[in-house]
Amino acid sequence: MKQSIVKCPGCGLLLPNQYFAEPARFHASGECNELFNQLSYYTAAHGKPEFIHQLALDCYGAQHSGGVTKAITTAFSLIGLYLVEEHGFTGKQVQQVHMALGRSKTVWPELVPPRESAPVTVQDVLNTEAGDNRDAMIRKWVSAVWASWAYAHDWAREAVKPYI
Repeated sequence: MKQSIVKCPGCGLLLPNQYFAEPARFHASGECNELFNQLSYYTAAHGKPEFIHQLALDCYGAQHSGGVTKAITTAFSLIGLYLVEEHGFTGKQVQQVHMALGRSKTVWPELVPPRESAPVTVQDVLNTEAGDNRDAMIRKWVSAVWASWAYAHDWAREAVKPYI
């Protein structure tokens, strides 16, 4: 019997349907979210001070915006990608900015995801050898997802200006 395929509504990945529930936090298939969970085990246990987990989280959050994704998740993800791409921040530095932003009482806008998803996905990252190669792929993912949100670049720059 032929296995059915599920398409992730966020990144467009086509994956074998394992009948996983869609996540409550991201506009993603359950199967794609499971890949992110697997990557999270790697990034959370990474142990290096730059905290690469934040980069992966912001990539996934921005790439899987829309649907059930809260406006704050999309906003924080884009701000994180901006800080990494244009200011060379580490994940730890991004996390500190996110904490400062979280203390503000800002109402975050509903940013519409780009029509075309970034060409790099969580699956590409997981398919890359763990270690320096995978870490480099996470950084390529950051660049690709940030580039896909070109229309929101000015918004991200303005939103974080008081915090950098």
